[in-house]
Amino acid sequence: MRWLSRVVLAIAINLIAILAANQWIPGFSVSGGFKEWLIAAGILTILNFVVKPVLKLVLGPIIVLTLGLGLILVNMIVIYLLDKFSQDISIEGVLTLLYGSILIGALNFLMHLAIHKKDE
Repeated sequence: MRWLSRVVLAIAINLIAILAANQWIPGFSVSGGFKEWLIAAGILTILNFVVKPVLKLVLGPIIVLTLGLGLILVNMIVIYLLDKFSQDISIEGVLTLLYGSILIGALNFLMHLAIHKKDE
């Protein structure tokens, strides 16, 4: 049950992050209604749970050499995959991808801080 509540919370945070990126970052657009946004948030959650740990493992030396800045590259790859898997999300340009990955990554980081603080 605890795992299911974390997944639901992750989907909610990713939905908020996608909507924030849609609102504040020019070139990051989400089309459709609430259902499409929820599907995009679900896809992002699956990518964060499955693909992101593998990318962190593969790109571990780069992350260490850049003192953690390589995590932005990992987030950019995940958001790029979201753009490819979801037909409702359109990201125009590398700078938009960078800004979107920083915003979405920061919100996901805050979510993980809140979850781990709650567990203590």
